Amino acid sequence: MAEHAEHPAYPVGLRLSGRRVVVIGGGQVAQRRLPALIAAGADIVLVSPSATPSVEAMAGTGEVRWERRRYAEGDLAGAWYALVATSDPAANAAASAEAERGRVWCVRSDDAEAATAWTPATGRSEGVTVAVLTGRDPRRSAAVRDAIVEGLREGTLAAPRHRVRTGTPPVALVGGGPGDPDLITVRGRRLLAEADVVIADRLGPRDLLDELPPHVEVIDAAKIPYGRAMAQEAINEALIEHAKAGKAVVRLKGGDPFVFGRGMEEAQALAAAGIACTVVPGISSSISVPGAAGIPVTHRGVAHEFTVVSGHVAPDDERSLVDWAALARLRGTLVLLMAVDKIGPISQALIAHGKDPGTPVALVQEGTTAAQRRVDATLATVGETARTAGVRPPAVIVIGDVVALG
Repeated sequence: MAEHAEHPAYPVGLRLSGRRVVVIGGGQVAQRRLPALIAAGADIVLVSPSATPSVEAMAGTGEVRWERRRYAEGDLAGAWYALVATSDPAANAAASAEAERGRVWCVRSDDAEAATAWTPATGRSEGVTVAVLTGRDPRRSAAVRDAIVEGLREGTLAAPRHRVRTGTPPVALVGGGPGDPDLITVRGRRLLAEADVVIADRLGPRDLLDELPPHVEVIDAAKIPYGRAMAQEAINEALIEHAKAGKAVVRLKGGDPFVFGRGMEEAQALAAAGIACTVVPGISSSISVPGAAGIPVTHRGVAHEFTVVSGHVAPDDERSLVDWAALARLRGTLVLLMAVDKIGPISQALIAHGKDPGTPVALVQEGTTAAQRRVDATLATVGETARTAGVRPPAVIVIGDVVALG
């Protein structure tokens, strides 16, 4: 029976786990629809003489039982749901008629009016399934779906969870990326939107803090009073204190928590206090900032490796753990973080160990932000150039032939 225009479709969620679903046709429509049916746990039978490579791969892994033949009367016996999507209108009509007689909900790719079910535009975000129907306007359905899912993922669409606290909630160590607020991960932004307390670094994506609801307590990690204790110990104690108070705590860090971010120290402190920890990786400035400045850290025929080094300790400092002689011998790219005030001694050490003084160098200050600027030099001149150009942290320094590309 055709759907009448004046009657809207009745939305429902089908629980297809272990239930027979028949797909007629192995083309592009099946390729798009099968993954969701597989994820739903359906017992899927595909009837089609041919299939796309992707559909064939699903059959090869046992996710779909493929009967390599054309549709025949009786194929829908025992089915709970059917998808009819062949290029043969007569076969589609016959399968649809069988579905109607057997009271099997049936989707038809070629004739929505002849179908008894319509496939909504669907999307998922952290346990929420969004399904949108707008009659016969699939593009609008997809656009509405995308807007809702994006809002849920980014936290811009208010959808508070009902939290049932059964103990101390886990603390989220979130990598905020290199500075541009759009470069935080989807999961990081969602956790930030759900937080009660945010302990933020100076180098985190500060613009995101303005989006938080008024009830969220935002703590500047640099301003935590710590007296005689080390600053990191004070931050650890603040994380533990707020988590034990039952708050959803996010530690918002610049870049990636485990790339010179002391994230492991915080994770260890939380573990010692019996508090679970969720680590959300972030986009590291060591790769993203050079890329934003037009510098690839690797390039075919130019550099087959890149090495990321912390430059916060000078080469002649006894605390240094870096083998500068070994780095000087490498032919690939060197990426230095936290090295602006030490770049003079670092460049001199690399030259002393045999690095070509003419090696191109780029200093990228405040990369990925509106204030980004790039200053170029050579290994021999970079110390003086950084000083005269007034380069300030945060800046990423790239040393190698890739700097001259483009």
